[in-house]
Amino acid sequence: MKPNILCCLGLLALPLTAHALDGPSSPQQAETEGWLQLQSSNKAASQKPQTSTATERELSMQRWLKSYEHEIPQFFDQDQGGTVSSGSGG
Repeated sequence: MKPNILCCLGLLALPLTAHALDGPSSPQQAETEGWLQLQSSNKAASQKPQTSTATERELSMQRWLKSYEHEIPQFFDQDQGGTVSSGSGG
């Protein structure tokens, strides 16, 4: 019983460690955090409800189910695929 309580208290304390950061470490991070706060506050939400038709929902469900047809590989080949450029992006 006691280990369960200690484990629960530890899990409850985890969010407190996230507040240790003073602020964004870069302008890009500040921009991202601003967009995430705007999204979570729901201040920029559309006034027009966005609905989908039955056909759109069905096609979406088929696409989602089809994604399960591909087996997840045990290991990924590091040499397969493209290259990553080291130039600065915008």
